[in-house]
Amino acid sequence: MYQVETHDARTLSQADVREIAELIVKVWPNPEKPFEYRMQQVANLGRGAVPSDAQAPRSVIVRAEGRVIAHAAITPREIGTSAGPMTVAALAMVCSDPAFRGHGLGELVVREILVPVDQSIFPFALFQTSPPIKPFYEKLGACVANNRIVNSLAEDPQAYPFWNEVVMRYPQDREWPEGEIDLRGPGY
Repeated sequence: MYQVETHDARTLSQADVREIAELIVKVWPNPEKPFEYRMQQVANLGRGAVPSDAQAPRSVIVRAEGRVIAHAAITPREIGTSAGPMTVAALAMVCSDPAFRGHGLGELVVREILVPVDQSIFPFALFQTSPPIKPFYEKLGACVANNRIVNSLAEDPQAYPFWNEVVMRYPQDREWPEGEIDLRGPGY
């Protein structure tokens, strides 16, 4: 049976950070982002300014037989919009162990990590994905954010800050600002 846990990312144990990083390396092997890089990336989830404890960064972990087999995270991210600044849930690090694919773990961690959005603690989640994964998120109630995305703090502020071509927002049934979205930081 699966054990689902929601953690405040500021208090993740070193063992959990290690296991999440191991899973990420397994799912997305990349010599330019080795295990140590992923460890730091996961540890950094809990660092930085937090608007409120309700908007604290979170990790959802699924375990089987004592090991992490799925993960998703959100962190608060203030973005610039045509309607003014907005703190969104930056969805990231959604992954499941390839040996457990087809068991609904991706849906499980995403639905659980988006609870603060469903409770209006965040107005939206904003994230990137690839075209083959887009239908997965659409099935969960997300839609494409067709806005131009920039990072005003980058060396080239007009350069596209994400590495995947599809930017999505959740939920699809709330009024989303038109116009440019400024991530005010690097892609995630």
